[in-house]
Parts: sequence; C-alpha cells; structure tokens
Amino acid sequence: MNKVKRTWNINGERREAEIPPVRRFLDVLREDLDLKGTKEGCGEGECGACTVIVDGEPVLSCMLPAGQVPDSAEVTTVEGLEKTPGGRLLQAAYAEKGAAQCGFCIPGMIVSSYAMLSRDPDMDPGRIREAHAGNICRCTGYEKIVEAIQSAAEQWPAEAKG
Repeated sequence: MNKVKRTWNINGERREAEIPPVRRFLDVLREDLDLKGTKEGCGEGECGACTVIVDGEPVLSCMLPAGQVPDSAEVTTVEGLEKTPGGRLLQAAYAEKGAAQCGFCIPGMIVSSYAMLSRDPDMDPGRIREAHAGNICRCTGYEKIVEAIQSAAEQWPAEAKG
C-alpha cells in the first residue's frame, strides 16, 4: 500500500508520520506518535472517547483517515491541553467535582469541553449536555461532568477564548 508523508503541529510540536492514507488518525496518534491519552471506546464514532481537535474543530479520530488530516494541521490531544490555561482549568474542575470514575471517557470529554468553551464559555447545563451528546460516559451519570464544565466556564480565561 502506498504511504503518504504528513507533517502536523501536534500539541505545539512539529510531528511527522509516513502512513497509509486510510489508516485511522487514532492509530497514528497512539501507535506511531506515542500519544496514548486519546482512547478508543467503540471504534465506530459513537462514544467520543477518541475526540481530538483538528484546526479548531473537535473530530472523532477513530473515524478520520489520517490521510485526510492536511499537512500543517494544528492538532490538539488531551496531552496538549495541560499546556493551556483552559485545559489545566478543565482538568482541575473535573478532578475537583469528582467527574471521573473509571476515567476512560475523560480524555475525549475534556477535549470536547475545551473545544466548546473555547468557542463560547457562556454555557448553561442544557447547552453543555447538548454539546456533549456525542460523548458517552457509563459511570458518572453526567451530573458531575456538567458541574465540572460549568465550574470551568465560570473561570474560563480570556486568552482561551477562540
């Protein structure tokens, strides 16, 4: 199979990969680039555990062929969020509110939260639930997750607004 060479800016670092274009972006991140924070929950685009941000938009990396991620794309994974004020705030809010139990969904949930709050930090519980409809958590019942996101939204740093 032919391979394509891609260069991306992932979490603020230039990363290169030579990959089959149809290989899932999730597999490239986890196996080729050793970014294990992004999880595979269902492999069918239903659970949101694999959510990453590509050029400002949250995407399901299990459904995205790596060859479709353009050269020079800006990619943020859960590992990259710790480098941002908003990402650190969200991680602290999730921990403080007890929003993680098993933790498997949390990388995708936090990445989705970050993308949402970067666009509009003025979120009420209904809008938060709607914006996270593609993220499944089997443990918490969502209340603590919504509380964590609301807490972070109330303190959202101005420099994190996209």
